[in-house]
Amino acid sequence: MASRAERFKQAAIKAAKTARKWADSAAREADRLLKEARKRVETEQRRRRLKAALLRTGRVLKAAGRAAVVAGVAAGIASVRAERRARKVSRRARP
Repeated sequence: MASRAERFKQAAIKAAKTARKWADSAAREADRLLKEARKRVETEQRRRRLKAALLRTGRVLKAAGRAAVVAGVAAGIASVRAERRARKVSRRARP
């Protein structure tokens, strides 16, 4: 039969192996959690950047829309002025 010291050593070795297995398992779980946390942070940053880009695009489109309206109004005014000039010239040419 094994002596008390040998049984103690065996129990200590078994406990150390079990602890090592649990430590490896905990390390894998920590790596998995870290990877997931990084992914979430990247997703949030990407979402933030996308939102900022969409806001900038929206501002540009609003400005372009305003410019188009102003250009349309200016074109309409220019057209009316050109018609009036043409009428005045044709009236003067009659006599």
